[in-house]
Amino acid sequence: MKTTKFLTIILLLMSSCTTKTAVDLIVHNANVYTVDEQFSKAEAFAVKDGIFVAVGNDNDIMSHYTATETIDAQGKAVYPGFMDGHSHFSGYGENLVRWADLRGCLSYEEVIERLKVHDSLYPAEWLLGRGWDQNLWPVPEFPDNDKLAEAFPGRKVLLTRIDGHAVLASKEVLEQAGIDPNYKLDGGMALVKDGRCTGVLLDNTADVAKALVPSMNKDQRIQALLKAQENCLDAGLTSVTDAGLDIATIELIDSLQETGLLKIHVNAMVNPDDETMDHFMKQGVIDKQRLTVRSVKIYADGALGSRGAKLLEPYSDAPETSGLILESDDFYHHVCQKAYDNGYQVCCHAIGDGGAHHILDIYAEFLKGQNDLRWRIEHSQVIADEDFQRYHDYCVIPSIQTTHCTSDMDWAGERLGDRIKNAYAYQRLLQQNGWVVNGTDFPIEDISPIYTFYAAVARKHLDGTPSEGFQMENALTREQALRSITTWVAKGCFLEDRKGSIEVGKDADFVMLDRDIMKAEENDIPETKVELTHIK
Repeated sequence: MKTTKFLTIILLLMSSCTTKTAVDLIVHNANVYTVDEQFSKAEAFAVKDGIFVAVGNDNDIMSHYTATETIDAQGKAVYPGFMDGHSHFSGYGENLVRWADLRGCLSYEEVIERLKVHDSLYPAEWLLGRGWDQNLWPVPEFPDNDKLAEAFPGRKVLLTRIDGHAVLASKEVLEQAGIDPNYKLDGGMALVKDGRCTGVLLDNTADVAKALVPSMNKDQRIQALLKAQENCLDAGLTSVTDAGLDIATIELIDSLQETGLLKIHVNAMVNPDDETMDHFMKQGVIDKQRLTVRSVKIYADGALGSRGAKLLEPYSDAPETSGLILESDDFYHHVCQKAYDNGYQVCCHAIGDGGAHHILDIYAEFLKGQNDLRWRIEHSQVIADEDFQRYHDYCVIPSIQTTHCTSDMDWAGERLGDRIKNAYAYQRLLQQNGWVVNGTDFPIEDISPIYTFYAAVARKHLDGTPSEGFQMENALTREQALRSITTWVAKGCFLEDRKGSIEVGKDADFVMLDRDIMKAEENDIPETKVELTHIK
């Protein structure tokens, strides 16, 4: 009798084991934020062929699934893979292998010293740098290229400002570009002092100088993309939106993804020239496992830091200018019509209230009311009172970068005066349609999505200042901030059915952190470390 009972128990246990479903990975004993519609929590999940096949509590997952790999999270926080809604992924990679890093320089003299170090390590025909910001210097005025001539005589030197909308060019570069004090170009400007060019070029004129820089060869471009991916994965990013790419770069990204070298998902916005638009739009929406192509990137204006952002009224600290609209209305209509006819999104850079107002006028002609086309305004930094409602009326999605707020808040008030109350108004923008897309605009800002989250909820510098935060009525809640770097980014590129949350049937992209950013003390959030990034 006892023997029969014992055999029955053994058989039942064997039967139980054999009925477990085999999967590739189980994560258990975790504090899982699924970021589903209900913002529900879980303890464990199972992954098969790169897809979440079950999400639930430890007992359910461990009793129903067996895996070739099991991770005990030891109670740590797990989130969907972070997604950057607006970046320059390929440009960031190029910066890593080719450009001197000038971010954070506190004086022009420090810029020169960093350039000397870079030049000694990576000698080349062109001396390139990026990231200078005169607003950080003791005298916050645009630099002059005289010091470049002293430090690097006879050299081609081109230094891009932190916002990417201004450059400082050496005299040799100006000569090659044919830029002199009489040079004129719509949507651009060359600053002149005492009858000569200072070397500071804005927007379209800066692009003339940039176009002279020799392109990297294919091996260098591959190295740049792979290095950019390495840093993204280390930061917890599993998907990025690259805001403005040409045919060759998108096809190189596609080829590297096909071979498996590039695993990160890239939502590629195409450049707005006819050759690039026609090349992709004739293929229709491209929705591959790791590559999405369904949007076009245009620019309404420049940047606030270089006073190229178009304002409805002149700058408070420079009443002689109100900024720049970069293209003709014929251009904007042409691009929007092509996008509309081919089912592509339009994603327009607009930083000033004049830039946003202008592009909302153009969008209104095509969108005509409620829709699900998800046309976007990238940055949406300064908005006129009457224009917030128009985001709702035409279902225009604000694509914000919350670290722009914390980078600019010390000086933006001088530029804007009373208009500062309508700047970086993320909560007010969110309320128009119930969601926003968030990103970094890296390499303009740091690549870290943790810093993006912190800037959204705290609106402080990384050192915790100002203690009261900046215009906190427009801070995001922690739930909103997390959604803004996961599921809302996915929605912003029509991928919400595949990415952005830990749910059955979605891509198994997730990140494990060393602390729970949803509950950690606010000032501890920037110290958060990524312990694991898993990508399908």
